[in-house]
Amino acid sequence: MRAIRGATTVREDSPQEIREAVAELLKEIAARNASVQESCISILLSNTADIRSLYPAKAAREAGFSGCALFSAQEPSIDGALPLCIRVLVLAEGDAPVRHVYLRGAANLRKDLSRYSIALDGPSGSGKSTVAKRLARELDILYLDTGAMYRACACKASEAGVDLSDESAVEAMLASLDLRIEYRGGAQHTILDGRDVSEEIRRPEVSMAASKISALGCVRKKMVEMQRKIASEQSCVLDGRDIGTAVLPDAPFKFFVTASVPVRARRRYDELRAKGYTVDYDALEKEIEERDRNDASRAISPLRRAEDAVLVDTSDMSIDEVVAFIRRRIQEKV
Repeated sequence: MRAIRGATTVREDSPQEIREAVAELLKEIAARNASVQESCISILLSNTADIRSLYPAKAAREAGFSGCALFSAQEPSIDGALPLCIRVLVLAEGDAPVRHVYLRGAANLRKDLSRYSIALDGPSGSGKSTVAKRLARELDILYLDTGAMYRACACKASEAGVDLSDESAVEAMLASLDLRIEYRGGAQHTILDGRDVSEEIRRPEVSMAASKISALGCVRKKMVEMQRKIASEQSCVLDGRDIGTAVLPDAPFKFFVTASVPVRARRRYDELRAKGYTVDYDALEKEIEERDRNDASRAISPLRRAEDAVLVDTSDMSIDEVVAFIRRRIQEKV
Protein backbone atom coordinates (compact mmCIF):
# COMPACT_ATOMS: atom_id res chain seq x y z
CA MET A 1 0.00 0.00 0.00
CA ARG A 2 1.34 3.43 -0.96
CA ALA A 3 0.16 6.74 0.50
CA ILE A 4 1.03 9.60 -1.86
CA ARG A 5 0.49 13.16 -0.73
CA GLY A 6 0.20 16.29 -2.77
CA ALA A 7 -1.04 19.87 -2.79
CA THR A 8 -1.53 22.78 -5.14
CA THR A 9 -3.04 26.26 -5.18
CA VAL A 10 -5.37 28.24 -7.41
CA ARG A 11 -5.07 31.88 -8.39
CA GLU A 12 -8.73 32.55 -7.65
CA ASP A 13 -11.81 30.69 -6.48
CA SER A 14 -13.31 29.81 -9.86
CA PRO A 15 -14.47 26.47 -11.30
CA GLN A 16 -12.06 26.67 -14.23
CA GLU A 17 -9.06 27.39 -11.98
CA ILE A 18 -10.00 24.48 -9.70
CA ARG A 19 -10.45 22.09 -12.62
CA GLU A 20 -7.07 23.00 -14.10
CA ALA A 21 -5.20 22.83 -10.79
CA VAL A 22 -6.70 19.50 -9.68
CA ALA A 23 -6.14 17.86 -13.07
CA GLU A 24 -2.55 19.12 -13.18
CA LEU A 25 -1.85 17.85 -9.65
CA LEU A 26 -3.33 14.37 -10.12
CA LYS A 27 -1.73 13.88 -13.53
CA GLU A 28 1.65 14.88 -12.11
CA ILE A 29 1.21 12.42 -9.23
CA ALA A 30 0.36 9.70 -11.77
CA ALA A 31 3.38 10.60 -13.91
CA ARG A 32 5.81 10.51 -11.01
CA ASN A 33 4.42 7.35 -9.39
CA ALA A 34 4.38 4.19 -11.50
CA SER A 35 0.97 2.83 -12.50
CA VAL A 36 -0.84 4.89 -9.89
CA GLN A 37 -4.03 5.19 -11.94
CA GLU A 38 -4.28 1.43 -12.45
CA SER A 39 -3.46 0.61 -8.81
CA CYS A 40 -5.40 3.46 -7.21
CA ILE A 41 -7.67 2.48 -4.34
CA SER A 42 -8.98 5.90 -3.41
CA ILE A 43 -8.29 9.62 -3.72
CA LEU A 44 -9.19 11.90 -0.83
CA LEU A 45 -9.22 15.67 -1.23
CA SER A 46 -9.43 18.64 1.12
CA ASN A 47 -9.42 22.37 0.54
CA THR A 48 -9.11 25.63 2.44
CA ALA A 49 -12.32 27.45 3.35
CA ASP A 50 -11.79 30.14 0.69
CA ILE A 51 -12.46 27.61 -2.09
CA ARG A 52 -16.22 27.39 -2.60
CA SER A 53 -17.09 27.55 -6.30
CA LEU A 54 -16.44 23.87 -7.11
CA TYR A 55 -15.71 20.73 -5.11
CA PRO A 56 -12.14 19.58 -5.95
CA ALA A 57 -13.44 16.00 -5.86
CA LYS A 58 -15.86 16.79 -8.70
CA ALA A 59 -12.96 18.32 -10.65
CA ALA A 60 -10.97 15.10 -10.09
CA ARG A 61 -13.81 12.95 -11.47
CA GLU A 62 -14.13 15.26 -14.48
CA ALA A 63 -10.40 14.82 -15.11
CA GLY A 64 -10.88 11.07 -15.38
CA PHE A 65 -9.83 9.97 -11.90
CA SER A 66 -12.74 7.67 -11.08
CA GLY A 67 -11.10 6.46 -7.89
CA CYS A 68 -11.80 9.79 -6.27
CA ALA A 69 -14.49 9.78 -3.61
CA LEU A 70 -17.15 12.42 -4.27
CA PHE A 71 -16.24 14.13 -1.05
CA SER A 72 -13.97 17.05 -0.24
CA ALA A 73 -13.18 18.01 3.34
CA GLN A 74 -13.04 21.70 4.22
CA GLU A 75 -9.99 22.53 6.31
CA PRO A 76 -10.35 24.74 9.41
CA SER A 77 -9.20 28.35 9.06
CA ILE A 78 -5.74 28.88 10.52
CA ASP A 79 -3.95 32.24 10.73
CA GLY A 80 -1.03 32.36 8.33
CA ALA A 81 -2.11 29.23 6.42
CA LEU A 82 -1.56 29.05 2.67
CA PRO A 83 -4.71 30.44 0.98
CA LEU A 84 -6.62 28.87 -1.92
CA CYS A 85 -4.97 25.51 -1.31
CA ILE A 86 -6.10 22.02 -2.34
CA ARG A 87 -4.54 18.91 -0.77
CA VAL A 88 -4.78 15.28 -1.83
CA LEU A 89 -4.03 11.84 -0.42
CA VAL A 90 -3.80 9.03 -2.96
CA LEU A 91 -3.90 5.45 -1.69
CA ALA A 92 -2.52 2.98 -4.21
CA GLU A 93 -1.46 -0.64 -4.26
CA GLY A 94 2.13 -1.75 -4.59
CA ASP A 95 5.43 -1.05 -2.87
CA ALA A 96 7.18 1.14 -5.45
CA PRO A 97 8.96 4.28 -4.13
CA VAL A 98 6.58 7.13 -3.33
CA ARG A 99 7.05 10.58 -4.83
CA HIS A 100 4.90 13.26 -3.22
CA VAL A 101 3.94 16.23 -5.43
CA TYR A 102 3.55 19.85 -4.34
CA LEU A 103 2.85 22.34 -7.11
CA ARG A 104 2.38 26.09 -7.59
CA GLY A 105 2.22 28.03 -4.33
CA ALA A 106 2.08 24.77 -2.34
CA ALA A 107 5.69 24.02 -3.25
CA ASN A 108 6.72 26.02 -0.18
CA LEU A 109 4.94 23.51 2.06
CA ARG A 110 7.58 20.91 1.27
CA LYS A 111 10.90 22.66 0.83
CA ASP A 112 12.60 19.27 0.95
CA LEU A 113 10.91 18.38 -2.35
CA SER A 114 11.51 21.59 -4.23
CA ARG A 115 13.75 24.64 -4.16
CA TYR A 116 13.01 28.06 -5.57
CA SER A 117 14.51 31.52 -5.46
CA ILE A 118 12.93 34.96 -5.28
CA ALA A 119 15.03 37.79 -6.72
CA LEU A 120 14.47 41.36 -5.52
CA ASP A 121 16.50 44.00 -7.33
CA GLY A 122 16.42 47.76 -7.03
CA PRO A 123 18.31 50.91 -6.07
CA SER A 124 19.49 51.86 -2.59
CA GLY A 125 16.74 52.87 -0.16
CA SER A 126 13.90 51.35 -2.16
CA GLY A 127 12.94 49.12 0.75
CA LYS A 128 13.90 45.87 -0.95
CA SER A 129 15.97 44.57 1.99
CA THR A 130 13.16 45.15 4.48
CA VAL A 131 10.69 43.54 2.11
CA ALA A 132 13.01 40.59 1.47
CA LYS A 133 13.39 39.91 5.19
CA ARG A 134 9.65 40.04 5.77
CA LEU A 135 8.96 37.89 2.73
CA ALA A 136 11.47 35.25 3.82
CA ARG A 137 10.03 35.19 7.33
CA GLU A 138 6.45 34.80 6.10
CA LEU A 139 7.39 32.09 3.59
CA ASP A 140 9.71 30.44 6.10
CA ILE A 141 12.66 30.39 3.71
CA LEU A 142 16.20 31.78 3.84
CA TYR A 143 16.92 35.50 3.42
CA LEU A 144 20.34 36.25 1.93
CA ASP A 145 21.45 39.88 2.16
CA THR A 146 23.82 40.04 -0.81
CA GLY A 147 24.51 43.72 -0.25
CA ALA A 148 26.01 42.89 3.13
CA MET A 149 28.57 40.71 1.39
CA TYR A 150 29.75 43.56 -0.82
CA ARG A 151 29.73 45.94 2.13
CA ALA A 152 31.95 43.54 4.04
CA CYS A 153 34.41 43.50 1.13
CA ALA A 154 34.42 47.30 1.11
CA CYS A 155 34.95 47.34 4.87
CA LYS A 156 37.91 44.96 4.53
CA ALA A 157 39.45 47.09 1.79
CA SER A 158 39.05 50.25 3.84
CA GLU A 159 40.69 48.72 6.90
CA ALA A 160 43.55 47.39 4.79
CA GLY A 161 44.06 50.74 3.05
CA VAL A 162 43.41 49.21 -0.38
CA ASP A 163 42.75 51.60 -3.26
CA LEU A 164 39.37 50.65 -4.70
CA SER A 165 40.44 51.85 -8.14
CA ASP A 166 43.27 49.30 -8.17
CA GLU A 167 41.58 46.04 -9.11
CA SER A 168 44.76 43.99 -8.83
CA ALA A 169 45.20 45.17 -5.23
CA VAL A 170 41.58 44.37 -4.44
CA GLU A 171 41.94 40.92 -6.01
CA ALA A 172 45.00 40.25 -3.87
CA MET A 173 43.00 41.27 -0.79
CA LEU A 174 40.24 38.80 -1.68
CA ALA A 175 42.73 35.94 -1.38
CA SER A 176 42.81 36.49 2.38
CA LEU A 177 39.14 37.44 2.78
CA ASP A 178 37.45 35.48 5.56
CA LEU A 179 33.75 36.18 5.04
CA ARG A 180 30.99 34.07 6.51
CA ILE A 181 27.23 34.48 6.66
CA GLU A 182 25.68 33.10 9.83
CA TYR A 183 22.05 32.95 10.94
CA ARG A 184 21.28 33.35 14.60
CA GLY A 185 17.95 34.21 16.19
CA GLY A 186 16.30 34.49 12.79
CA ALA A 187 18.71 37.22 11.64
CA GLN A 188 21.68 37.26 9.26
CA HIS A 189 25.04 38.12 10.77
CA THR A 190 27.97 39.12 8.58
CA ILE A 191 31.24 37.82 10.01
CA LEU A 192 34.42 39.42 8.64
CA ASP A 193 37.77 38.06 9.76
CA GLY A 194 36.17 36.52 12.82
CA ARG A 195 34.15 39.51 14.03
CA ASP A 196 30.52 40.52 13.57
CA VAL A 197 30.37 43.62 11.36
CA SER A 198 26.61 43.56 10.75
CA GLU A 199 26.15 47.10 12.10
CA GLU A 200 29.51 48.52 11.04
CA ILE A 201 28.90 47.85 7.35
CA ARG A 202 25.77 50.03 7.43
CA ARG A 203 27.73 53.27 7.84
CA PRO A 204 27.20 55.76 4.96
CA GLU A 205 30.87 55.72 3.92
CA VAL A 206 30.81 51.93 3.67
CA SER A 207 27.69 52.13 1.49
CA MET A 208 29.49 54.38 -1.00
CA ALA A 209 32.60 52.19 -0.98
CA ALA A 210 30.45 49.10 -1.53
CA SER A 211 29.00 50.65 -4.69
CA LYS A 212 32.52 51.15 -6.05
CA ILE A 213 34.00 47.79 -5.07
CA SER A 214 30.98 45.87 -6.37
CA ALA A 215 31.77 47.17 -9.87
CA LEU A 216 35.04 45.21 -9.93
CA GLY A 217 34.96 41.95 -11.83
CA CYS A 218 37.06 40.01 -9.33
CA VAL A 219 34.76 40.97 -6.46
CA ARG A 220 31.57 40.17 -8.32
CA LYS A 221 32.91 36.80 -9.44
CA LYS A 222 33.72 35.74 -5.89
CA MET A 223 30.45 37.00 -4.41
CA VAL A 224 28.28 35.51 -7.18
CA GLU A 225 29.92 32.12 -6.68
CA MET A 226 29.06 32.26 -2.98
CA GLN A 227 25.49 33.42 -3.62
CA ARG A 228 24.74 30.80 -6.26
CA LYS A 229 26.03 28.05 -4.02
CA ILE A 230 23.75 29.13 -1.18
CA ALA A 231 20.73 29.45 -3.50
CA SER A 232 21.35 25.97 -4.95
CA GLU A 233 21.12 24.40 -1.52
CA GLN A 234 17.79 25.81 -0.32
CA SER A 235 14.82 28.05 -1.13
CA CYS A 236 15.70 31.66 -0.49
CA VAL A 237 15.03 35.34 -1.09
CA LEU A 238 17.95 37.38 -2.42
CA ASP A 239 18.05 41.13 -2.82
CA GLY A 240 20.63 43.25 -4.60
CA ARG A 241 21.33 45.10 -7.83
CA ASP A 242 21.69 42.25 -10.32
CA ILE A 243 20.11 39.16 -8.77
CA GLY A 244 17.55 38.65 -11.51
CA THR A 245 19.85 39.70 -14.37
CA ALA A 246 23.20 38.11 -13.46
CA VAL A 247 23.28 36.13 -10.21
CA LEU A 248 20.11 34.04 -10.64
CA PRO A 249 18.82 34.76 -14.16
CA ASP A 250 16.65 31.63 -14.02
CA ALA A 251 14.94 32.53 -10.75
CA PRO A 252 11.20 31.86 -11.18
CA PHE A 253 10.17 34.98 -9.27
CA LYS A 254 11.75 38.35 -10.02
CA PHE A 255 10.80 41.81 -8.78
CA PHE A 256 12.33 45.24 -9.32
CA VAL A 257 11.66 47.31 -6.20
CA THR A 258 12.12 51.06 -6.48
CA ALA A 259 10.96 54.45 -5.17
CA SER A 260 11.60 58.13 -5.93
CA VAL A 261 14.94 59.62 -4.82
CA PRO A 262 13.38 61.96 -2.21
CA VAL A 263 11.47 59.07 -0.65
CA ARG A 264 14.56 56.88 -0.54
CA ALA A 265 16.66 59.67 0.91
CA ARG A 266 14.10 60.31 3.66
CA ARG A 267 13.97 56.62 4.55
CA ARG A 268 17.75 56.41 4.77
CA TYR A 269 17.91 59.64 6.76
CA ASP A 270 15.39 58.39 9.31
CA GLU A 271 17.16 55.02 9.57
CA LEU A 272 20.57 56.58 10.23
CA ARG A 273 19.21 59.12 12.70
CA ALA A 274 17.49 56.34 14.61
CA LYS A 275 20.88 54.63 14.93
CA GLY A 276 22.48 57.77 16.32
CA TYR A 277 24.33 58.99 13.22
CA THR A 278 24.49 62.70 12.37
CA VAL A 279 23.55 63.11 8.71
CA ASP A 280 22.65 65.90 6.32
CA TYR A 281 19.53 65.16 4.28
CA ASP A 282 20.59 67.17 1.19
CA ALA A 283 23.99 65.49 1.14
CA LEU A 284 22.34 62.11 1.54
CA GLU A 285 20.01 62.77 -1.40
CA LYS A 286 23.01 63.67 -3.58
CA GLU A 287 24.84 60.52 -2.46
CA ILE A 288 21.85 58.39 -3.46
CA GLU A 289 21.67 60.08 -6.88
CA GLU A 290 25.41 59.49 -7.35
CA ARG A 291 25.11 55.88 -6.29
CA ASP A 292 22.23 55.36 -8.71
CA ARG A 293 24.40 56.70 -11.54
CA ASN A 294 27.35 54.52 -10.52
CA ASP A 295 25.23 51.40 -10.22
CA ALA A 296 23.41 51.96 -13.52
CA SER A 297 26.50 52.85 -15.56
CA ARG A 298 29.07 50.33 -14.36
CA ALA A 299 30.41 48.01 -17.04
CA ILE A 300 29.82 44.77 -15.13
CA SER A 301 26.27 43.78 -14.16
CA PRO A 302 24.77 47.28 -14.04
CA LEU A 303 21.61 47.97 -12.08
CA ARG A 304 18.68 47.36 -14.38
CA ARG A 305 15.31 45.71 -14.34
CA ALA A 306 15.22 42.18 -15.77
CA GLU A 307 12.81 41.86 -18.69
CA ASP A 308 10.67 39.38 -16.76
CA ALA A 309 10.79 41.23 -13.42
CA VAL A 310 7.64 42.76 -11.96
CA LEU A 311 8.02 46.49 -11.25
CA VAL A 312 7.12 47.49 -7.68
CA ASP A 313 7.14 51.25 -6.93
CA THR A 314 7.08 51.55 -3.14
CA SER A 315 6.97 55.36 -2.97
CA ASP A 316 3.39 55.40 -1.70
CA MET A 317 3.22 51.89 -0.24
CA SER A 318 3.72 50.59 3.28
CA ILE A 319 5.91 47.55 3.90
CA ASP A 320 2.79 45.47 4.57
CA GLU A 321 1.32 46.55 1.23
CA VAL A 322 4.53 45.74 -0.67
CA VAL A 323 4.88 42.30 0.90
CA ALA A 324 1.22 41.52 0.25
CA PHE A 325 1.56 42.66 -3.36
CA ILE A 326 4.62 40.47 -3.99
CA ARG A 327 3.05 37.44 -2.32
CA ARG A 328 -0.06 37.92 -4.43
CA ARG A 329 1.99 38.11 -7.64
CA ILE A 330 3.88 34.95 -6.69
CA GLN A 331 0.57 33.22 -6.07
CA GLU A 332 -0.77 34.41 -9.43
CA LYS A 333 2.31 33.19 -11.29
CA VAL A 334 2.47 29.77 -9.74
